Amino acid sequence: MTEWSQRLASRIEAIDQAAADNRLRAESYRQMTEELKAVDGTATSPDGMVTVVAGAGGSVKSITFSDATRTTDPALLSKTVMHTIARAQAEAARAQAEVVRRGLGSTELLDRVLAEEEKVFGDAPTPDPGAHSLRRAAPVPVPGQPATTYDDYEDGFDIYQGMRR
Repeated sequence: MTEWSQRLASRIEAIDQAAADNRLRAESYRQMTEELKAVDGTATSPDGMVTVVAGAGGSVKSITFSDATRTTDPALLSKTVMHTIARAQAEAARAQAEVVRRGLGSTELLDRVLAEEEKVFGDAPTPDPGAHSLRRAAPVPVPGQPATTYDDYEDGFDIYQGMRR
């Protein structure tokens, strides 16, 4: 074989290898895309009252309530639901970042995904509404007995900002 034909054969081998590598990469990307679509994040409130499942992109797939919600102050229940949704969405975003990390390794794309997650969710977990606010609704008054009262839970928690006002 001449030198020219050896170089030509080497180039053909390199092209074949590049084509095979591209097929593997395309299959890897297809698999990663399927995994990303299937990602779920689940979170349960600290008191076990609310469980949320969030899907890819943060969509809420389900919210489950325990029987304790029947005697819970509606405003507290609302805060607990919002807090638990945020935690489930953050968990879904972290799971998606892990799929990207497995599929691509450490890349600029992964860095952008993680930076966006930090921008959206902050680098600290979403704060809990707090045990101090886990008071139940006042019981229904019984005729002939004085009504039971309770102090309102602490105001000032902004679920969207995750901090006290």
